[in-house]
Amino acid sequence: MSTPTIILHESFKDPSAELWFVEPSGFTALPLEALLPEPDSTVADELRSAAAPFLQTAPDETTRQQFIASFASTQQLLSTFRDMGTVHCSIGLHSDDVEKTGSASADGPLFSFFTISWHETAVAPRGVTAARAVTAAEGHSRVEFLELACGPAAFSEWTFRPSAGSDLPSQPLLQLRGFLPHPDCTRLAVLTLSTTAVARRDEYRAILQQIADSVCFENPLEHGLVDTGA
Repeated sequence: MSTPTIILHESFKDPSAELWFVEPSGFTALPLEALLPEPDSTVADELRSAAAPFLQTAPDETTRQQFIASFASTQQLLSTFRDMGTVHCSIGLHSDDVEKTGSASADGPLFSFFTISWHETAVAPRGVTAARAVTAAEGHSRVEFLELACGPAAFSEWTFRPSAGSDLPSQPLLQLRGFLPHPDCTRLAVLTLSTTAVARRDEYRAILQQIADSVCFENPLEHGLVDTGA
C-alpha cells in the first residue's frame, strides 16, 4: 500500500500559528483573510479584481446584483464566525459511496462545513476542561472521551431541527464537535463538522476524529513529526 501524500499548506510556516492539523481530501479551505479584507487595502483590491470576471459574465444586471448580495451575505456569515473565534473554515464535498443493501448509494454528493475556533476557558487540568465542554450545556449526545496524540479530547453530537413555519430548510442539521484543550490550560480548540447528511453520522464522526487525531499544538515541522521528503 502506498504512503498517502501530504501536501503542506503555506500556513504550516506561519510564525503566528497556534495549531496544526491534517485535513482529508474533499475539503476546500475558505481563505478568511482574502474574503474579509480591510477596506481600501491591497487584499480588497485583489478581491475586487478576482470577482470582476464573474460580474462581467452575468447575463443581466439583476443576476449581477443577486451575486453581489449573495457574496455580501457570505461575508457577513464568515465575519460572524471570525468574531466568535473561528480561525479556519472549509467546505467538504464527498461522493456518497457507502453501500446500501449491497449496492452503492446514488444519493449524489454530500456537503459539509468544517470549522476550527478558539474558546477561552477557566484554568484547569486539560481532562477537566474537556469534560466541562460537553457538560456545561444541554443538547450534547453520544459523548466520548479519547486520549489523542495532542492530549485529552471530548467528542459529542448535536442535532438542530428547524421549527414548523421557519424559513430555514426543513432537513435537520447534524453538528459533530471535538473539544481539544490547549496545553496552556486556558483555552480549547473546538472542531465542528456540520452536515445535513444525518444518515452518514458515523462516517462524518470518523472524519472529525481523524482530523482531531492529527492536531498538534507545536509546529510538527520543527519537531520532526512530518516527513517532507527533503
